[in-house]
Amino acid sequence: MSGGLARAVIAWIRRGALLRALGLCALVMGLLVAGLFAVTERGIRRATEGRLFPSIAALPAERGDIAIVPGARVFADGRPSHALADRLQTALELYEQGRVAKILVSGDHGTGRYDEVNTMHAWLLAHGVPGAAIYLDHAGFRTLDTMIRAARVFEVERAVICTQRFHLGRAVFLARAAGIDAVGVEADRRELIGARHNARREALARVRAWLDIHVLGTTPKFLGPTIPISGPAAATHDDTTRDRG
Repeated sequence: MSGGLARAVIAWIRRGALLRALGLCALVMGLLVAGLFAVTERGIRRATEGRLFPSIAALPAERGDIAIVPGARVFADGRPSHALADRLQTALELYEQGRVAKILVSGDHGTGRYDEVNTMHAWLLAHGVPGAAIYLDHAGFRTLDTMIRAARVFEVERAVICTQRFHLGRAVFLARAAGIDAVGVEADRRELIGARHNARREALARVRAWLDIHVLGTTPKFLGPTIPISGPAAATHDDTTRDRG
């Protein structure tokens, strides 16, 4: 075999070995990712078993205390998005039926130009909930932040979480990991635009939530001093809230 042909054969063998190695790495990575998704789903389902309810009527009679409403998009004109309005409507009905005595709204109020919590406060006031029953968490930037802050800052011990079905399991999982005796009620009142996108995004968000709790030990962006939910709601209000009355 000539020297040139020998070198070509060796190079071909090496390329084949490299491709096989890359293929093996891809297979191993695929199996690890699939395993992580499986572990995540199993862990979240185990933590929330018997705690997710399709309606207020399905909630056990003894459940109550606090409703937690995680934030969602608000429009520039101050209206809540459909997803957020449906969460608020669910909390409103819990309050009207005497199932909860207080509502904690938690969302993104990181800048003066974007304010989820005062939008939620205004909606609840307009629908008859007194300001003394509405507590505002201005630093609920993620569901994890909302639930850990509810436990550590607001000292919530028992809660009913109001959000859509696709989000509910993760929200209750994070609440329970934070130490809250939480259940969740579905706030699905219409077909939301982007429902398929939400479902795909949620699959990744569930993995991140599991890793945040069990591997990374992630903490909220802000904690700060305690503002017990047993105290006056006014302690959680800002100038915008107070001006509204």
